[in-house]
Amino acid sequence: MLTLGERINRLAEWMFGARHLVVFTGAGISTESGLADFRGPDGLWTRQAKGLPAKSIDFASAEPNAGHLAIVELQRLGKLAFLISQNVDNLHLKSGIRPELIAELHGNITKLRCQSCEFLMDNAGDAIPCPMCGGRMVSSVVNFGQSLPRRDLENAYAHASKADLFVVVGSTLVVTPAADMPRVALRSGARLVIVNQGETPLDRAAHLRFGERISEVLPPAVTRLKEIMRAL
Repeated sequence: MLTLGERINRLAEWMFGARHLVVFTGAGISTESGLADFRGPDGLWTRQAKGLPAKSIDFASAEPNAGHLAIVELQRLGKLAFLISQNVDNLHLKSGIRPELIAELHGNITKLRCQSCEFLMDNAGDAIPCPMCGGRMVSSVVNFGQSLPRRDLENAYAHASKADLFVVVGSTLVVTPAADMPRVALRSGARLVIVNQGETPLDRAAHLRFGERISEVLPPAVTRLKEIMRAL
Protein backbone atom coordinates (compact mmCIF):
# COMPACT_ATOMS: atom_id res chain seq x y z
CA MET A 1 0.00 0.00 0.00
CA LEU A 2 1.50 3.29 -1.10
CA THR A 3 1.61 6.19 1.33
CA LEU A 4 -0.21 9.43 0.56
CA GLY A 5 3.09 11.09 -0.34
CA GLU A 6 4.02 8.28 -2.71
CA ARG A 7 0.61 8.43 -4.42
CA ILE A 8 0.82 12.22 -4.75
CA ASN A 9 4.26 11.90 -6.32
CA ARG A 10 2.99 9.27 -8.76
CA LEU A 11 0.04 11.47 -9.71
CA ALA A 12 2.40 14.40 -10.33
CA GLU A 13 4.62 12.24 -12.53
CA TRP A 14 1.61 11.05 -14.51
CA MET A 15 0.41 14.64 -14.90
CA PHE A 16 3.85 15.61 -16.17
CA GLY A 17 3.88 12.81 -18.74
CA ALA A 18 0.27 13.22 -19.85
CA ARG A 19 -0.39 14.45 -23.38
CA HIS A 20 -4.15 14.86 -22.86
CA LEU A 21 -5.07 15.32 -19.19
CA VAL A 22 -8.80 15.50 -18.50
CA VAL A 23 -10.23 16.37 -15.06
CA PHE A 24 -13.77 15.39 -14.10
CA THR A 25 -15.38 17.05 -11.08
CA GLY A 26 -18.46 16.40 -9.00
CA ALA A 27 -20.10 18.08 -6.03
CA GLY A 28 -17.36 16.88 -3.67
CA ILE A 29 -14.89 19.46 -4.93
CA SER A 30 -17.15 22.26 -3.68
CA THR A 31 -17.79 21.01 -0.14
CA GLU A 32 -14.70 22.87 1.08
CA SER A 33 -16.33 26.02 -0.29
CA GLY A 34 -19.27 25.44 2.04
CA LEU A 35 -21.59 23.82 -0.52
CA ALA A 36 -23.21 20.50 0.34
CA ASP A 37 -22.66 17.48 -1.88
CA PHE A 38 -25.36 14.87 -2.50
CA ARG A 39 -24.25 11.45 -1.26
CA GLY A 40 -21.61 12.40 1.32
CA PRO A 41 -22.12 11.83 5.08
CA ASP A 42 -24.01 15.12 5.33
CA GLY A 43 -25.08 15.36 1.69
CA LEU A 44 -28.44 16.59 0.47
CA TRP A 45 -29.75 13.16 -0.51
CA THR A 46 -28.18 11.51 2.57
CA ARG A 47 -30.03 13.92 4.84
CA GLN A 48 -33.25 13.38 2.90
CA ALA A 49 -32.97 9.60 3.30
CA LYS A 50 -32.52 10.06 7.06
CA GLY A 51 -35.56 12.33 7.27
CA LEU A 52 -33.42 15.36 8.13
CA PRO A 53 -34.19 18.85 6.80
CA ALA A 54 -32.27 19.93 3.72
CA LYS A 55 -29.51 22.46 4.17
CA SER A 56 -29.86 25.74 2.32
CA ILE A 57 -27.26 26.33 -0.39
CA ASP A 58 -25.80 29.81 -0.68
CA PHE A 59 -24.24 29.71 -4.14
CA ALA A 60 -23.77 33.47 -4.31
CA SER A 61 -21.33 33.73 -1.42
CA ALA A 62 -19.34 30.57 -2.20
CA GLU A 63 -15.76 31.05 -3.36
CA PRO A 64 -13.38 28.67 -5.17
CA ASN A 65 -11.26 26.60 -2.81
CA ALA A 66 -7.78 25.07 -3.06
CA GLY A 67 -9.07 22.20 -5.23
CA HIS A 68 -10.55 24.56 -7.81
CA LEU A 69 -7.39 26.67 -7.82
CA ALA A 70 -5.17 23.61 -8.31
CA ILE A 71 -7.07 22.84 -11.52
CA VAL A 72 -6.62 26.45 -12.65
CA GLU A 73 -2.89 26.04 -12.02
CA LEU A 74 -2.89 22.97 -14.30
CA GLN A 75 -4.45 25.22 -16.93
CA ARG A 76 -1.78 27.89 -16.39
CA LEU A 77 0.96 25.28 -16.72
CA GLY A 78 -0.47 24.11 -20.03
CA LYS A 79 -1.24 20.65 -18.64
CA LEU A 80 -5.05 20.77 -18.57
CA ALA A 81 -6.54 19.59 -21.85
CA PHE A 82 -10.16 19.74 -20.70
CA LEU A 83 -12.39 19.91 -17.63
CA ILE A 84 -15.71 18.07 -17.38
CA SER A 85 -17.95 19.09 -14.48
CA GLN A 86 -21.25 17.93 -13.03
CA ASN A 87 -21.48 21.08 -10.92
CA VAL A 88 -23.80 24.05 -11.44
CA ASP A 89 -22.19 26.34 -8.84
CA ASN A 90 -20.06 28.44 -11.28
CA LEU A 91 -16.97 28.00 -9.10
CA HIS A 92 -14.78 26.65 -11.92
CA LEU A 93 -15.42 29.66 -14.14
CA LYS A 94 -15.16 31.95 -11.10
CA SER A 95 -11.75 30.45 -10.30
CA GLY A 96 -10.41 31.31 -13.77
CA ILE A 97 -11.03 28.26 -15.96
CA ARG A 98 -11.37 29.38 -19.57
CA PRO A 99 -14.90 28.73 -20.90
CA GLU A 100 -13.58 26.85 -23.94
CA LEU A 101 -11.86 24.32 -21.66
CA ILE A 102 -14.92 23.23 -19.70
CA ALA A 103 -18.08 21.24 -20.30
CA GLU A 104 -20.65 21.98 -17.58
CA LEU A 105 -22.85 18.95 -18.17
CA HIS A 106 -25.55 19.94 -15.70
CA GLY A 107 -25.54 23.66 -16.49
CA ASN A 108 -24.61 26.73 -14.49
CA ILE A 109 -26.80 28.75 -12.13
CA THR A 110 -25.43 32.02 -13.54
CA LYS A 111 -26.17 31.20 -17.19
CA LEU A 112 -29.15 31.09 -19.51
CA ARG A 113 -29.33 28.71 -22.47
CA CYS A 114 -31.40 28.99 -25.62
CA GLN A 115 -33.83 26.09 -25.98
CA SER A 116 -33.40 26.16 -29.75
CA CYS A 117 -29.73 26.78 -30.59
CA GLU A 118 -28.12 26.29 -27.12
CA PHE A 119 -26.55 29.77 -27.16
CA LEU A 120 -25.25 30.49 -23.65
CA MET A 121 -25.24 33.87 -21.93
CA ASP A 122 -25.03 35.42 -18.49
CA ASN A 123 -28.31 35.59 -16.60
CA ALA A 124 -29.14 39.30 -16.44
CA GLY A 125 -32.57 38.68 -14.92
CA ASP A 126 -34.47 39.90 -17.98
CA ALA A 127 -36.68 37.65 -20.11
CA ILE A 128 -35.14 38.37 -23.49
CA PRO A 129 -35.17 36.30 -26.69
CA CYS A 130 -32.00 34.55 -27.83
CA PRO A 131 -29.75 37.12 -29.55
CA MET A 132 -28.65 34.44 -32.03
CA CYS A 133 -31.90 32.85 -33.19
CA GLY A 134 -34.74 34.54 -31.29
CA GLY A 135 -35.49 31.38 -29.33
CA ARG A 136 -36.50 31.21 -25.68
CA MET A 137 -33.75 31.70 -23.09
CA VAL A 138 -34.14 29.55 -19.95
CA SER A 139 -31.99 28.56 -16.99
CA SER A 140 -29.10 26.38 -18.16
CA VAL A 141 -29.39 24.15 -15.06
CA VAL A 142 -30.44 20.63 -16.08
CA ASN A 143 -33.20 19.12 -13.95
CA PHE A 144 -34.01 15.43 -13.58
CA GLY A 145 -35.43 14.00 -16.79
CA GLN A 146 -34.04 16.78 -18.98
CA SER A 147 -31.45 16.19 -21.68
CA LEU A 148 -27.90 17.37 -21.15
CA PRO A 149 -26.66 20.21 -23.38
CA ARG A 150 -25.65 18.62 -26.68
CA ARG A 151 -22.41 20.54 -27.31
CA ASP A 152 -21.13 20.05 -23.78
CA LEU A 153 -21.93 16.33 -23.91
CA GLU A 154 -20.24 15.92 -27.29
CA ASN A 155 -17.14 17.80 -26.09
CA ALA A 156 -17.01 15.68 -22.92
CA TYR A 157 -17.16 12.41 -24.87
CA ALA A 158 -14.58 13.64 -27.39
CA HIS A 159 -12.03 14.66 -24.75
CA ALA A 160 -12.65 11.57 -22.61
CA SER A 161 -11.90 9.40 -25.63
CA LYS A 162 -8.62 11.29 -26.25
CA ALA A 163 -7.47 11.29 -22.61
CA ASP A 164 -4.35 9.44 -21.56
CA LEU A 165 -4.87 10.56 -17.94
CA PHE A 166 -8.38 11.00 -16.54
CA VAL A 167 -8.66 12.40 -13.00
CA VAL A 168 -11.99 12.13 -11.16
CA VAL A 169 -12.34 14.64 -8.32
CA GLY A 170 -15.24 14.59 -5.85
CA SER A 171 -17.73 12.42 -7.73
CA THR A 172 -19.46 9.17 -6.77
CA LEU A 173 -19.74 8.33 -10.49
CA VAL A 174 -23.32 7.12 -10.34
CA VAL A 175 -25.19 9.85 -12.26
CA THR A 176 -25.25 9.01 -15.94
CA PRO A 177 -24.52 9.92 -18.66
CA ALA A 178 -21.90 12.11 -16.94
CA ALA A 179 -20.50 9.08 -15.11
CA ASP A 180 -19.90 7.36 -18.45
CA MET A 181 -16.92 9.63 -19.14
CA PRO A 182 -14.28 7.75 -17.09
CA ARG A 183 -15.43 4.49 -18.70
CA VAL A 184 -14.93 6.05 -22.13
CA ALA A 185 -11.43 7.11 -21.06
CA LEU A 186 -10.60 3.63 -19.73
CA ARG A 187 -11.73 1.99 -22.97
CA SER A 188 -9.42 4.36 -24.82
CA GLY A 189 -6.46 3.28 -22.70
CA ALA A 190 -6.27 6.17 -20.23
CA ARG A 191 -4.96 5.91 -16.71
CA LEU A 192 -7.79 6.54 -14.26
CA VAL A 193 -7.22 8.41 -10.98
CA ILE A 194 -10.07 8.81 -8.48
CA VAL A 195 -9.99 11.36 -5.65
CA ASN A 196 -13.15 10.91 -3.60
CA GLN A 197 -13.87 10.24 0.07
CA GLY A 198 -16.75 7.88 -0.69
CA GLU A 199 -16.76 4.68 -2.72
CA THR A 200 -17.38 4.72 -6.48
CA PRO A 201 -18.31 1.91 -8.90
CA LEU A 202 -14.93 2.32 -10.63
CA ASP A 203 -12.65 2.03 -7.60
CA ARG A 204 -11.36 -1.38 -8.69
CA ALA A 205 -10.63 -0.09 -12.18
CA ALA A 206 -8.68 2.97 -10.94
CA HIS A 207 -4.93 2.96 -11.44
CA LEU A 208 -4.56 5.30 -8.45
CA ARG A 209 -7.08 5.88 -5.67
CA PHE A 210 -7.25 8.65 -3.03
CA GLY A 211 -9.78 8.60 -0.20
CA GLU A 212 -8.33 11.74 1.38
CA ARG A 213 -9.75 15.25 1.21
CA ILE A 214 -9.27 16.92 -2.15
CA SER A 215 -7.25 19.75 -0.58
CA GLU A 216 -4.81 17.12 0.71
CA VAL A 217 -4.27 15.68 -2.76
CA LEU A 218 -4.66 18.09 -5.69
CA PRO A 219 -2.75 21.17 -4.44
CA PRO A 220 0.32 19.16 -3.30
CA ALA A 221 0.23 17.11 -6.51
CA VAL A 222 0.30 20.29 -8.61
CA THR A 223 3.10 21.70 -6.41
CA ARG A 224 5.09 18.51 -7.01
CA LEU A 225 4.34 18.76 -10.75
CA LYS A 226 5.83 22.25 -10.81
CA GLU A 227 8.96 20.95 -9.05
CA ILE A 228 9.34 18.26 -11.71
CA MET A 229 8.88 20.82 -14.49
CA ARG A 230 11.42 23.20 -12.94
CA ALA A 231 13.98 20.41 -12.62
CA LEU A 232 14.16 19.92 -16.39
